Amino acid sequence: MAVAQDTSSQSSAADNTAGAITNQQLALLRRDIRSIKKQLVAANMTLTDSEATKFWQVYEEYSADMGKINDTYIEQTKLRQRYVAIFRRVLPGKKAATFFQLDRRISTMIDVQLTSQLPLAQSQD
Repeated sequence: MAVAQDTSSQSSAADNTAGAITNQQLALLRRDIRSIKKQLVAANMTLTDSEATKFWQVYEEYSADMGKINDTYIEQTKLRQRYVAIFRRVLPGKKAATFFQLDRRISTMIDVQLTSQLPLAQSQD
């Protein structure tokens, strides 16, 4: 019986490791996303040379501050991952998965509701 438990826990640990993203992979992904985002902003903003010089300085500061906020988001994701195993101890797999799907959907709905309250700016140029 002990052998079966050891094999089961090793398999579970291997599954968690295989599904987890390494810090290095995450850093590369975030760098790529920041680069793409900057390209999209540049492609969709019509700036004079003077505006561009000032804008990109402020943008870099803003991006760094947003990165700090995103670090908090990543920690929330890691918290959810940690709790998967805990919920699996008290619920069958599908019910645990359903809980996490509901939790994520509710969070997304709250985000959508909050962002929908912000009006889009109309260009005066």
